[in-house]
Amino acid sequence: VQLQAYGGGLVQAGGSLRLSCAASGRTFRSYAMGWFRQAPGKEREFAAGINWNGGSTDYADSVKGRFTISTDNAKNTVYLEMNSLKPEDTAVYYCAADSIQGLRVRVRPAHYNYWGRGTQVTVDY
Repeated sequence: VQLQAYGGGLVQAGGSLRLSCAASGRTFRSYAMGWFRQAPGKEREFAAGINWNGGSTDYADSVKGRFTISTDNAKNTVYLEMNSLKPEDTAVYYCAADSIQGLRVRVRPAHYNYWGRGTQVTVDY
């Protein structure tokens, strides 16, 4: 599966952005989808994920209550709605696909088989 993330940009603290990740190739609904982020000098970290059938979501504590992950299977697209953005949310955001059809979202980058190119999100003070 090929993934393409877009929608990043520069926003002021307290603002909102919606990231999109378009998938092509194998049936989109076969995969769990995750959003990860990587700030300069830091390791890539899990932000949000949704399992393959949409029945389970998970969020990092740092984004819980502010970020929402969702999918549109008809469009083969996964979204990350980001509200109340903070400067510490500044990072390159990546979408990824996990081919394991589990009940729960996996949070380690090593679990994800496919990655898209990242999109930069910058939150200004």
